[in-house]
Amino acid sequence: MDETERQSEERGWATAKTLAEALPYIQVYDRETVVIKYGGHAMGEVAVAKQFAADVVLLKLMGVNPVVVHGGGPQISAMLDRAGVKSAFVDGLRVTDRDTMAVAEMVLSGAVNKEIAHWITVAGREADVRGVGLSGKDAGLLTVEKTTRTKRDPDSLIEHEVDLGFVGEPTKVDPKLIAGLIASETDDWVPVIAPIGVAEDGQTYNVNADTVAGAVAGSLNAKRMLLLTDVKGVLNKDGDIIRQMTVAEAQNLIDDGTASGGMIPKLQTAMAAVRAGVEAVVILDGRRPHAMLVELFTEYGAGTLVKA
Repeated sequence: MDETERQSEERGWATAKTLAEALPYIQVYDRETVVIKYGGHAMGEVAVAKQFAADVVLLKLMGVNPVVVHGGGPQISAMLDRAGVKSAFVDGLRVTDRDTMAVAEMVLSGAVNKEIAHWITVAGREADVRGVGLSGKDAGLLTVEKTTRTKRDPDSLIEHEVDLGFVGEPTKVDPKLIAGLIASETDDWVPVIAPIGVAEDGQTYNVNADTVAGAVAGSLNAKRMLLLTDVKGVLNKDGDIIRQMTVAEAQNLIDDGTASGGMIPKLQTAMAAVRAGVEAVVILDGRRPHAMLVELFTEYGAGTLVKA
């Protein structure tokens, strides 16, 4: 046996050992629902998107029911730039006028949504696992109302309402279509949901993808919700990752300033999802290959877990 064959054999034994060690965790998630928020700049990288899709297919084949909710902020910005449409932001939220809303729906429900569903179908071709691209407008999935925000004037300290345009907040999730897809006994479907919702008056709204993921996860009583981000998790004051925390501890991190910037809305989403019925939410670095598999099927996980 030459060196190449020996190394190949060793990798085979190592793989078998890893699978055997994962058995207890595989059983924990058997036939359970896991909602995955997928977004960020990595969505535009084909190799990363293909790897993500392959991991989602693997979850499905291991008995998990994955549901993907995606964002697409960078893709929307790129399309708006090409169209010559200027964007304004208030506290990190895009002000969405009628022209911006049309572009956002075209990008989210069209190009981004269908690409993710397509890569899942390609990755699952041999086992006939298929991605199904949807938006909150399908089958009354996501009902929303217009988002209201207030901003305090730094000089007068008077608060005034800020109009974000066609930006919505979920008020109701009807999970019937999603539940039907993941419960199929004859086919392996993976729902892929774009964060577009409809108000009672029929108006279409853009919705924060993290918020949609939390609302969908709560409506499905998901075992886990995975918030894939571009950081390794929630950090303490010393810069070390916090492996696990309660909702109360998460709120304390916000109150004492340990959590700041973009981590605050992610923690708020996690807390809301847990309160809505999700067993736990994990904030983890989606840029690392196989982060979802490490989180679900190994002892130490890959991010910060938030539970009741």
